[in-house]
Amino acid sequence: MENFPSYIKTKSRGRLDEVIEELEERLNPCILCPRRCRANRYAEDLGYCKAPYDIYISSAFAHFGEESPLVGIHGSGTIFFTHCNLRCVFCQNYDISLFGEGTKCSYNALANIMLDLQNRGCHNINLVTPTHYIPQILKALNIAIDNGLNIPIVYNCGGYESLDVIKSLDGIIDIYMPDIKFMNSELSKKYCNAEDYPQVVRSVLKEMHRQVGDLSIDNKNIATRGLLIRHLVMPSSIENTKDVLKFIKDEISDNAFVNIMSQYHPCLGTDKFPELSRKITGKEFTEALEYAQLIGLKRASNH
Repeated sequence: MENFPSYIKTKSRGRLDEVIEELEERLNPCILCPRRCRANRYAEDLGYCKAPYDIYISSAFAHFGEESPLVGIHGSGTIFFTHCNLRCVFCQNYDISLFGEGTKCSYNALANIMLDLQNRGCHNINLVTPTHYIPQILKALNIAIDNGLNIPIVYNCGGYESLDVIKSLDGIIDIYMPDIKFMNSELSKKYCNAEDYPQVVRSVLKEMHRQVGDLSIDNKNIATRGLLIRHLVMPSSIENTKDVLKFIKDEISDNAFVNIMSQYHPCLGTDKFPELSRKITGKEFTEALEYAQLIGLKRASNH
């Protein structure tokens, strides 16, 4: 029993139903994320993220491009949800996050997708941008558990989360995978229209780590529980990167699993920002990796 995902015990205690009810109350008006735009999603008011009440997904598949502890042998069972509460100008999945390209999905259908991914041998269910759909996702999870789902749930997000919502997910989420974008409020305001992003992500990351701790990996190199942090190095922003890494080292853990990512490239909204019109240089990326090593982040690398 101890190896089972935490949500099985949470459901057996009746807590999962309570969390679903609590989070449903945040949908009308919608205060699921820090923007608290108060859209009436039951009445098809779209709000800041543009997400409707009904779940829309872009794709679901065994993903082999994620971090190795998630991928293992059979892949990470990744489900891409449409829309996003950050709407970053540099988003590389803008067709999904900004334009909402996807298909409506019922609770039963989503539960069946989770079970199908498990049946294919995927090591986890990887929920990509679940923030604005989390009550609905948990309804589908409830159904999936009844039908035998028993692999870890990954909460894959941009870090701009409601602290109260994350607290509600204690005992449900096994692996948190936030992308810490900025420790500089001027940058987060400019590129994400979220001046409070640094303060929000600090408190949210601390809560995530309190719940699940550092990333645990079994003897087959598969992640079972814990915090996996991503940071995308951006052009001309090495000082921001250093601030992000220093925060992780000083306020989260020197044993935090951190993926320092190099794949930034200019896309849709970056034409208005000349400083974002290029890829990062090898020097910028090397400096980021060397700084992580310098300050003593033991598990920070380009994973």
